[in-house]
Amino acid sequence: MAASDASDRPYDLVLVGATGFTGGLTADYLAEHGPAGLRWALVGRNQGKLEKVRARLAEAHPGRSDLAELPLLVADATDREALLGVARQARVVVTTVGPYLHHGEPLVAACAEAGTDYVDLTGEPEFVDRMYTAHHATAAASGARIVHACGFDSIPHDLGAMFTVQQLGATGPITVRGVVRGGGMVSGGTFHSAMAAMSRPRQMRQASSERRKAEGRATDGRSSRAVAGKPHRDSRLGYWLLPLPTLDPFVVARSGRALSFYGPEFRYSHFAGVKTLPYAAGGAMGVGALTLAAQVGPLRKLLLDRMPQGQGPDAAKREKSWFTVDFVGEGQVNGTATTVHTRVSGGDPGYGETAKMLAESALCLAFDDNPHTAGQVTTAQAMGDNLLGRLRAAGIAFDVVTD
Repeated sequence: MAASDASDRPYDLVLVGATGFTGGLTADYLAEHGPAGLRWALVGRNQGKLEKVRARLAEAHPGRSDLAELPLLVADATDREALLGVARQARVVVTTVGPYLHHGEPLVAACAEAGTDYVDLTGEPEFVDRMYTAHHATAAASGARIVHACGFDSIPHDLGAMFTVQQLGATGPITVRGVVRGGGMVSGGTFHSAMAAMSRPRQMRQASSERRKAEGRATDGRSSRAVAGKPHRDSRLGYWLLPLPTLDPFVVARSGRALSFYGPEFRYSHFAGVKTLPYAAGGAMGVGALTLAAQVGPLRKLLLDRMPQGQGPDAAKREKSWFTVDFVGEGQVNGTATTVHTRVSGGDPGYGETAKMLAESALCLAFDDNPHTAGQVTTAQAMGDNLLGRLRAAGIAFDVVTD
């Protein structure tokens, strides 16, 4: 039975990791914006810390007896039976506990077995590939939808590319480039995940290879790929572009492979955009230095210690943060070469908007009439226009730009 049909389960969703910083923001969002009658619970390994989160939520919303009585479920991330027990009680499991490569698999396995929908915040390509190889078939059989990367990695890019393809309306091959800009702090969890990924290039390549073998070749004749671009100046957008070696382009390409309206041949390239050449050069050197440091254990530990997980900026700093992702889509429309420019934009990408995206993804899986899917699927594939509509209503903009 698909989790969305499991109406006899006591909880619509459960949140794992609410005692952390981003998890706490996700709990705040659900308390503020969850629908009336939402049945949800907090999950963690420490009863006392969970009680403090519940008390904080109740204090912030006086008179909300539902928050004062919010159920608490104790389960350790390594306790398979406890996690399976949690998964069997919920329609959707939401988790902010990373790095996922170190802590995530037991919960994915539990949800796949229990037929429970799952969303997380991972930006770790190796983790996503390994979870596909190990648990996609089980989830597809049980009806579970395993949806990774439901925060800034990779919702603005995945849904933004989908939105761009829809606006373009091309009938033949389509190329899209996404260009990310922003102001704000990267979360400690994101930084730890990125450093872990950069420290394991060989394992990451192996996991990708194993996934490709498990997926096999497309049988419908369509093609969808992420294409690594080169540093250059984009004359249309007016930015210097630096290729971004993140999970995002792979997620976009998987959506293109799954959804036929991306056309017979879809190509996506992913960049960071900066205004001047010196910033572009400095950014490239910075990424290179971090990549090298990630290979050296003591240096990696020093950097990780300077940016611990579970902490983040105060509300005033988050209020000043922002992001944009510009997309340029190109293709043939009625035999004429056509270009469309779109933009996804919002506030604090590392914390506030990420919590919003994660929470709305969980609510979308729990309550919306989504396409029938199962197994490991992308946000565009699993929720598509329903999630895009939710995010627009929540203040994240998806616009067509008139140049």
